[in-house]
Parts: sequence; C-alpha cells; structure tokens
Amino acid sequence: MTLRSKTLRTSLAMLMATLTIQQPAVFAASHREAPITALDQKADITDWYTFVSPERADKVIMILNVDPFLEPSNGPNYFPFDPGILYEMKVDNNHDGVPDVTFQIRFKTEIRAPGVFTGFVGNLAGIPAITALDGAGSEGFNLRQSYTVTMVTKAGSQELTAGMNTYAVPANVGPKTMPDYNGLRAQGVYSLGQGVRVFAGTVADPFYIDLGGFFDSVNLRKAAGGGVLPAMAEGDDQHNYAPNSLAGFDVNTIALEVPISMLTSDGKVHAAGDKEAVIGTYGTTSRHKTTVMGDAGAETWAQVQRLGNPLINEAIIGTGSKDKFSMDDPINDAQFANFVLDPLAAKILGSIGVPVAPAPRTDLLLLVQYAAPICPGCGAGDAGPVADLLRLNTGIRPTAFTQQKRLGFLAGDLSGFPNGRRLGDDVFDIALRAVAGILVDGKKYGTPLGDGVNTGTAPLQPSFPFMAPAYSGRDSVHAGPGQPGCAYYESGICPSL
Repeated sequence: MTLRSKTLRTSLAMLMATLTIQQPAVFAASHREAPITALDQKADITDWYTFVSPERADKVIMILNVDPFLEPSNGPNYFPFDPGILYEMKVDNNHDGVPDVTFQIRFKTEIRAPGVFTGFVGNLAGIPAITALDGAGSEGFNLRQSYTVTMVTKAGSQELTAGMNTYAVPANVGPKTMPDYNGLRAQGVYSLGQGVRVFAGTVADPFYIDLGGFFDSVNLRKAAGGGVLPAMAEGDDQHNYAPNSLAGFDVNTIALEVPISMLTSDGKVHAAGDKEAVIGTYGTTSRHKTTVMGDAGAETWAQVQRLGNPLINEAIIGTGSKDKFSMDDPINDAQFANFVLDPLAAKILGSIGVPVAPAPRTDLLLLVQYAAPICPGCGAGDAGPVADLLRLNTGIRPTAFTQQKRLGFLAGDLSGFPNGRRLGDDVFDIALRAVAGILVDGKKYGTPLGDGVNTGTAPLQPSFPFMAPAYSGRDSVHAGPGQPGCAYYESGICPSL
C-alpha cells in the first residue's frame, strides 16, 4: 500500500471519526446483466438501494427495482408484478453474511371487469376517471394488484399487512384516464404499524447512464470527454453532457421504510463508530421450484437473481459465471473473489491508457467485507466472509436531500455510495474510478472517469418513496443522441459524438 493510499484511507477514517464525534446520537446498475435475467425480465432486479432516510433519520429506506425498460405507452395491460415471483429484501446484522431479517413481498392479480378490453379505462362509456385505488373512483381500475409484506426473523414470521388492503400503484396511462395521477400515486403509500411504510408500483426509472456509449466497446461521447470528464462536467451534479439511456422509461418498484431499531442485531440505534451500526443488505427474486418426487414442501423456491452492490455482476463477474452468481447466496462469494481481486474491467481501462492500480486489488474488498471506512468500529476479526452485500453504516447522519453529491463518499458526502446507495448516487462514475484504483492512490489513479450523464431525467422527490411518478403513457418521449435532454448545452440537444 502506498503512502498516498494510506493517507487517503486515514483521511476517510478521520472524517468518519469526526462525524461520529459530531453526531453522538446516533458500473445500468444491473439491467439484464446476466443471461438468465435477459430471458426472465419480470424477475430482473435493475437496482437495489439502501440508505438512511433524509426525511426521517431514524429510518432506513430499502428499494427493490425490477422489470427494466418499461415503455410507458405499452398497454393494454401495462406492467403488473409477477404473482409467481417471491420478492425479498434481506439484512445481515451480525456480519456473518447470512440474512437475519428478511422482508417478503407477494402479489395477487385481480381482473375486476373481465369483459373490458383493457386493464385501465376512465372517462369513457360511462366509466368515471380512475382517481382511487379502491372504492369510488376505482371502477375503471380493471387489472388491480394487491400485495402482502411479511417480516421473517429467527423468532418467526409476521405479516405486516395483516388486515389491510394494500394495492400496487398502476402505470400512468394518461390524463384522460387518470387526470390526477400524482394524487392516485399518493394513495399507494401505506403505514403498516411499528413505524414501517411501504409503496409498490410503477415509477420513472431513477437510474441514469449512457448505456449505448458504454456497451459499444466503451465508445463514450467525445463531447462529454470520451470517458474522462472535463472540469465543467466533473463539478456539475445538475446537468447532463451525454444522453441518458433510461430517460422516458419506467420501472416497477417496492420501497420499504423501516426503523433502524428493527434491523440492528440488538434492536438499538448505534453511533457510527459502533460496529453494530453497520448492516449488509441485498434483494432477491425467486420462482417456485419444479415439483418433483421427494420434494419436501410445496412452497420451495429457486433464486433467480440477487443484487447487493451495483455493477458487481454486470461489470466484474465474467459472463460464464453470471447466472451462477445470480442464483447463489452471498455467503458463497469467496468462489468469485478472483473477479474482484483482478478485475477485467481494470485491464480494459488500462488498455485505453487509463492509469490503473496493479492486482491483487485488495482495496476493493471494502465492498464485500465489513471494514473501515464504512465500518470504522470493525476490527480484523469482524470483516466476515467475502459476500456481496450493500453495507450501510446506519449511524452516519443522512445528507439533506438538496445537499447530496452524486459522487457520494468520493466527494466527502459520507451518506452516499458505497456507504449504502441512494437514488441519486452516480454509481457508474464511482465504480469506474474504484476499478481504476482511486482508493489505492487518489492522485495516481484518480482520473475523473465518467460518461457525462450526471443526473436522472425525472427529478427525485424529497419524501417517501422518493422516486418520480411514472411517465405519462400518452405524452412521454425518450431521449437519445441528437435529441433534447442535455440542459448544459445551449440547444439542450444531447451529442451524438
């Protein structure tokens, strides 16, 4: 380890320590990243987020986004969740890589008017506009989905939605059918008791990236620096300098707001310097196993995908191992360690002239073990097994919504990725720089890599569930090269080259 790396890590640790003293109270990420989820889109987890709520600092937000690239006008049934999938949010709170708290979400579909040709109709043929998820105003809500949330711990399971009717918010069909879509969406936030809130439904995809530029063999736009951001773009968290490939597309989401005390190992809220403050999280989707002779139970499941840190499977794991990675558990991730310790992505960056740190890349282990700076209270014996979990120090106070920085931890915003992950964190730019070696030597390997897409297209919201409402099916458009969407330029047109 170089002197500069030691200095950087020491600085981060000191920053963490300072924060603790001041507050005593307390690489597309994964859109179709594996062959199996390229075939099973409904089970594809696009992104997994975990962060301390900027709205309520004693709560953790967990968001599971699934089913990518939903075209808002794609009727008549739009985008229901799959009732055949078990959606789960998992939390490891004792650093052994095994979930201790799990939230299971199941959906049920109801066809309320079997003779009607579309799932949603309003202001037509005597059917009133859709203004409610239930009761008066919901007559045209033909294809409706309800869901349950069950918390599973070592003590047993508890259905948090027992006795309630909880409905998924549908896609935004258009202003005639749903004249007050934001009001309709607001009805989809439910308080479940014990301080838990939930939202499920269709939203504007918050992720942002120049997918076309990256996957064309890293052919990023020259107008945006060709992969190395000019100073203007590097310091700009508000404007895009290249087209956002997710602009205009929806995604399905499940968002949970949970008290920190329900997630830690001892049921308490800890300061940032306590190792008990740090949890590891990931999301999964599973389908029923095929029934065979001798199978022990009818409710047995096969995992289709999991997601902890963004871009691990997409940008680090080799294609021949992606399905195996998706279907295995984090506790078994030691078998994939060589992908992390000697990442191909670093070699690719080196091949195009970017200075990269040499293997073995032990600096990247902070993503897959409990260690400083995310866990300053962890000693050598607390690292736990190599496991791809999104680690969050719940003792770090959240940055105010308007003050968050897209580069998160790298920009001194300690409540951002890789300390958990917020909706606005620019994980593509952060991951590129981490792969290059910015944690080894911030000067030698700190090239300002990036795609020039610095913010999402639909503005995030300051309150739960934080994501923007779904795009209008009648009136929305996509953005791309040669089209509007890059406000930095006087014309607002995104560059093609």
